[in-house]
Amino acid sequence: MHDVFPGLRRRGFLAATTGAAALALVGCGGDTDDKAAGGSGTPKRGGRLRAAFAGGGASETLDPHLANLFADVARAKALFDKLADYGADLSAEPRLAEKWESNKGLDRWQVTLRQATFHDGKPVTAKDVLYSYRRIADPKQAFRAKASLEPIDLDASRATGERSIEFVLKRPTAEFPNILAAFGAYIVPENATEFDAKPIGSGPFRFVSFSPGRSAVFRRYDDHWDGAPLLDEIEFVVANEESARVNALLGGQVEYAHELNPTTARAHEGKGQIEIVRLRNSAMQAFCMKTDRAPFDDKRVREAFFLIADRQELVDGALSGAGEVGNDLFGKGYEYYAADLPQRAQDLDKARALLKQAGAEKLKVTLDTSAVAAGFTEAAGIFRDQAAKAGVTIDVKMGSKDSYWSDILDSGTLSCYRSGAMPIEAHISQRLLTGSTTNATKWQHKDFDALYEQAQSTRDKTERAAVYERMQRRLYTEGGFLIWGFADWIIGTAKTVKGVETKAPANTLDWARFDKVWLA
Repeated sequence: MHDVFPGLRRRGFLAATTGAAALALVGCGGDTDDKAAGGSGTPKRGGRLRAAFAGGGASETLDPHLANLFADVARAKALFDKLADYGADLSAEPRLAEKWESNKGLDRWQVTLRQATFHDGKPVTAKDVLYSYRRIADPKQAFRAKASLEPIDLDASRATGERSIEFVLKRPTAEFPNILAAFGAYIVPENATEFDAKPIGSGPFRFVSFSPGRSAVFRRYDDHWDGAPLLDEIEFVVANEESARVNALLGGQVEYAHELNPTTARAHEGKGQIEIVRLRNSAMQAFCMKTDRAPFDDKRVREAFFLIADRQELVDGALSGAGEVGNDLFGKGYEYYAADLPQRAQDLDKARALLKQAGAEKLKVTLDTSAVAAGFTEAAGIFRDQAAKAGVTIDVKMGSKDSYWSDILDSGTLSCYRSGAMPIEAHISQRLLTGSTTNATKWQHKDFDALYEQAQSTRDKTERAAVYERMQRRLYTEGGFLIWGFADWIIGTAKTVKGVETKAPANTLDWARFDKVWLA
């Protein structure tokens, strides 16, 4: 097929933070009766599905602990399993773990594994789990899930049976199942080190072939614990340009194209040639205000900026309407989201009054943006025009695609930002605590840190939700993330593809769930 369709042969390297990857980098369920692509009809066995993703060039690997791009994750979840994964509302659901229970102090957790086998027929055991987690946590390596596993004391944790593990934690953690579901926390066989020649996992598909930057072919694993896939085979094809993915889909070279632009989706939706699947709420869209430096070290200026934003205009203009408005809080629709706070609307008079109180009437500020993510440059231009109506002059500065994410975490005062799906708890721990490594808004408050620790050690879920709501109220009032919208993640499929989940944000369990898809 590569000769028939030369567009798919382009080996262009996709830097770890461009296009598809930006979401996977800054970020990490569903109703089964709401399927895309006319999911009615009896599921049928057989066939090979070809899925086009943006990839990582010749340096690609099948090592699941190095999974970073969406293509990596899709391949990893076909070959391997995690102990748990995120449902549509971003709460942890059991996978290889059958159950988990904690002691009273929430600092020891007993995990029981279900009966599952690797592709070579060997059972998945507690030793494999401990080996996998210790490999991820290796201080000499930069594995993606290392930060997520940090609360576990892996020296003290031990196997208490063939299929049972006692995890000893460094501090009480009520959200321990989120750690088991962490992005990249896959279970590999004990002592496995080689993953590109013949990787062995416990996932729904087993390895056939792999050509980095081009293609990977996997075949149905009949003994998978969650039931054998309906497809005979899945082939992951690398096509970095969106136009190449669309053309391959339209031309019949692939049946599934990951990450399409809103304009492409609009052009083809309802036209009968291909199906458009919108994964709602997948990507948070925001402007990030640095709260530790002028002018945003004054909370009145931050509130004024919250009131300058016309969120609907931003969604319509920057996302071509493919999304919904935000309310300055991460995780709309996710577990613990503070949905009762009133939806903020533009109020230019109040914004001007607040700026006057703050002595910032003729404010000038630079907004960093980049073509690194869909909608960033459009959002910057729209917000510049909105701010002008409140007497604020915004200078839009274009940044490099390659260094944007590393630069904006520390430099500048105002920037475009986005994030993929993750639990609200993970968003807080990664971005809003004094010690968070990706704290883009420089939100550093000891009393806020203390509330997070309180939430972590609160056993009762309702009480825990109340603590998270208090924290979100404070962010809503004076935080540094102006979260104006949530973008759809768009996938295109051939008319023959059935069973694609439509309610699973990217990075959750039922996204890229090729073991549940079939060809009609």
